Amino acid sequence: MSTRRTQAIALTLLLLSTIGLWASEDARPDTKPVEEQQSAKANEIADRIFYREAKFVQDLRPYTPMVETYIQNFKGDAELGQVPSSDKYFIGRLILKKGIEDVSFQKNMRSGILDKLNGFYKMNYVASGFMQMVYISAFDKQNYDLKYVHQEFLGEIRTLVFDVSAKPKVKGPHFIGRIWVEDQDYTIVRFNGTYLPQRRLNFYFHFDAWRTNMRPGIWLPAFIYTEESDAKYALFRKLAMRSQTRLWGYNLKVPVDSDEFTDVRVDSASDVSDQTDSANDITPLESAHKWEREAEDDVLERMQRAGLLAPDGEVSKVLATVINNLEITNKLDIQPEVRARVLLTTPLESFTVGHTVIISRGLLDVLPDEASLAMVLAHELAHISLGHRLNTKYAFGDRMVFPDEETIQRLQLARDSHEEEAADSKALEFLQNSPYKDKLTTAGLFLRALESRSKELPALITPQFGSRMAKGDSVLRMSKLLQSAPALQIADTSQIAALPLGSRIKLDPWDDSVELKKNKPIALQSAREKMEFEVTPMIPHLARFRGAQVANATGNAK
Repeated sequence: MSTRRTQAIALTLLLLSTIGLWASEDARPDTKPVEEQQSAKANEIADRIFYREAKFVQDLRPYTPMVETYIQNFKGDAELGQVPSSDKYFIGRLILKKGIEDVSFQKNMRSGILDKLNGFYKMNYVASGFMQMVYISAFDKQNYDLKYVHQEFLGEIRTLVFDVSAKPKVKGPHFIGRIWVEDQDYTIVRFNGTYLPQRRLNFYFHFDAWRTNMRPGIWLPAFIYTEESDAKYALFRKLAMRSQTRLWGYNLKVPVDSDEFTDVRVDSASDVSDQTDSANDITPLESAHKWEREAEDDVLERMQRAGLLAPDGEVSKVLATVINNLEITNKLDIQPEVRARVLLTTPLESFTVGHTVIISRGLLDVLPDEASLAMVLAHELAHISLGHRLNTKYAFGDRMVFPDEETIQRLQLARDSHEEEAADSKALEFLQNSPYKDKLTTAGLFLRALESRSKELPALITPQFGSRMAKGDSVLRMSKLLQSAPALQIADTSQIAALPLGSRIKLDPWDDSVELKKNKPIALQSAREKMEFEVTPMIPHLARFRGAQVANATGNAK
C-alpha cells in the first residue's frame, strides 16, 4: 500500500474516532473492504452535518433579530496601505419566517432591499444576499460534497473543518468555501467563502460568518465579516471594501411566560400604609421633575424594547463613575440623579434623554482613553446642568405606541445649535475642574482624528437620534480642544488618536447586554495597524453556554 494511501486511511480513522463513530476494539470485525467502511462512515458524518444545518434553518425561523451592517469602501494610501474612502450604514430587523424579509429602521428603505450603494458600487445590496451569509442555502448531500481537512479549536470549541464544494451539475448560486463543525452535535459554527457564479449583475462578496452558543444547544448567527480587496465587477470596475454585520436581540420577540403573571404579589389592605398626611407635600417643582422623569423612562423603555438600547449593566456603571467624578469635582448636585446607558448602534453619537446620558457602542469602541470619554460625558452633563429638557410629550402613553421600525423616526432627540454651543462652553469648565484636566490633549487628538476622517465617513458620523459630533471635514462639538491638541503623526505608532471599531464593547446577541472587553494591549508594528475608525475582521472567542440557571429554548430562566 502506498504511503499516500496509508496517510489518507490514517487521517480518516482519526476523524471517525474523534467524533465517536468508529466501532470499539472488541466489536466484531467487518469483512467489508476498508475503503467501503471509510466511505460509509464519511457519509454518516456528512448526513449528520446536513441534518443539523437543515434543523438550524428551521429553528431560526421564529427569531426576528436586529441586523446592522456597516460598510467601508477603501482606497490606496502610500503610508497606510489602504484607508476608508466612503461608507454606508443599514439597520433593520431580519425576519425569516417566510423566506427573507428585512424590516428597515431607516427612512425611505424598501422591504427586501437594504439600499442602493452610492457611486463607487453601482450595484444593489439586496437582503437575499445577506440571507446567504446567515446560512448556506440548499445545503444538502444532493448539492454539496464535504472533504475533511483537519481539527481546529475556535476559542474553547473543538471543531472539525471541511472544505465545501458544489456537485458538478448544481444549478444557480452555490456556496464554495469551508465550514467549522462543533464536535458534539455537528452544528456549523463558522463558515467562510463566497457564492458562485459571479455575474456582471449578480456579484457575491467573500464573507466569514460566525454563530455563538447563546443557550444550551442553541447556536445562532452573531457576526458576519465581509471583505473584497481587489475584486473586478461590471467589466472595468474594481471593488475594495470591508463590512461588519452584527445580529442581536434574539430574545426580544420571545413571549413572556404566562406563569410570570402568577408571581405578581397583591398587597393586602393591612400592608398599605396611610399616606394622607404627606399626600399634598409634593411641590410644583417636584411634580415637574417627576413628570419629566416619566417621559424619560418612557423613551428609555421604548428604545430598549425596540432592540436599540442595552439594559442597565456593567458598562452603565463605568460611565456613571466618570460622570460622578465630574459632578463631585464641580460640586454639582443634580436631582434626579444622572444615569447612563449604551445605544447598541455603530454610528458615533451621544445625547441626553432627560437626566440619562446615552452613548453609542460605536463611539465607546473608538474612544482611545478615559479623558476622551470624559470629554463626551461632560458635554452631555452640561446639557443636563443647563436645564436642557426632554420634550415631556413622551410622558403620554399614546406617544409610545408605534411599530419598532419607526423608533428612530419618532424619537428625535437632537439639540439646536444654541444649546450645543452652551453645552460646549459649560463642558470645558467641568473638564478644567476635573481629574482629567491635564489629559485633555488626548481628547483633542481624538477630535483631530475625527476631523481628518469625517468627510470620507459620513454614515459613521451621522447620528440616529442625537446631534452631530462632526459634519463634512469639520468637528462641531468641543472644537476648542483642537487648539491644544498636537498634530496627527501618522507614522508614530505611539500616538493613538482613535481605535478601530469593535475595540472595547462586547455585545451579547441574546439579551442585548454589553460589557467591556478584557483585551491585553498589543504593541503596534507599523502605522498600518492603527486602523482608526476602521472596519476590521471579527473573530469571537467561542465557548459553550454556561448559564447559572438552565434556560429552556425560549430563553426564560427556570
